[in-house]
Amino acid sequence: MSFFKRLKESIASKTEAVTSKFREGLSKTRDAFVGKVEELFSRRKKIDEDFFEELEEILIGADVGVNTVMGLIDELRAEVKKRKIEQPSELRPILSEKLVGMLQGTGEEVGIKENPNGITVILFVGVNGVGKTTTIGKLAWRYKQQGKKVLLAAGDTFRAGAIEQLEVWGGRVGVDVIKQESGSDPAAVMFDAVQAAKKQNVDLLICDTAGRLQNKANLMEELAKIHRVIQREIPGAPHETLLVLDATTGQNALQQAKLFGEKSGVTGLVLTKLDGTAKGGIVIAIRNELSLPVKFVGLGEKMDDLQQFDADQFVHALFAGLASAEESDIPDND
Repeated sequence: MSFFKRLKESIASKTEAVTSKFREGLSKTRDAFVGKVEELFSRRKKIDEDFFEELEEILIGADVGVNTVMGLIDELRAEVKKRKIEQPSELRPILSEKLVGMLQGTGEEVGIKENPNGITVILFVGVNGVGKTTTIGKLAWRYKQQGKKVLLAAGDTFRAGAIEQLEVWGGRVGVDVIKQESGSDPAAVMFDAVQAAKKQNVDLLICDTAGRLQNKANLMEELAKIHRVIQREIPGAPHETLLVLDATTGQNALQQAKLFGEKSGVTGLVLTKLDGTAKGGIVIAIRNELSLPVKFVGLGEKMDDLQQFDADQFVHALFAGLASAEESDIPDND
């Protein structure tokens, strides 16, 4: 089977599988980013230097990131030369496949790494205002729907109202919250939470932490202390340390990811408010420039709008409207 025929079948099957959550949640990015890409591919009649320069500008404008864009453009140039492609329309499906490849990583990175022998501990980190507590509540609800027993730990003892906010979410999803007084030692809260998790025989313990600024050394030390307390009580824990990022902040989110990843043992990312930005390319930039998988994305306000990240779903939700055009444009032979 030819390369283009395989690609045609791939696009058709994957586009059919795109859920409404991804399609609707990425509508702003699709209208802005993909709309410009489609206009370029339709307007340009040949692939030349001007074509690549304009595509480069569109990708950077969508927050895909300069380093990522440069690498992607180089790969597209190589494909054009290798396959003797002349029409921009023939390059469009290859672009989407390249984006999927950038986002996929390894299969082992998909979803939460659970502890098969007991309690799974998930630690959440991130600056204030990114939607960390909301994400914790939605993740707790997600696991409750799967029939798992979940417990929350209110480790953000410094921000005014943080404990109460987590309690509201706990009540909403029917999950207990372990807490102490505002201003208490977060590591002490984690110790209490681990003991309660053992007594209650829970499946998942989800821990909130202070919205620490990445340049505050004492807060990073505090996070290390939390890690030590949890590890001492449950060897191998925390099983995931998830950094929550606000997708609407673009390149600032990328910088946060770099700094947190270096200092706090982050194992995965959650990108919130992806439905609220026309620059969803930041997902590609973060995934490509860091060795950190995107675990979940926030695609709306509803309880079930926190979705496990899927590279195929993401890219094909963006390009869903162009699928029929892509298929018709792909030749049957190499």
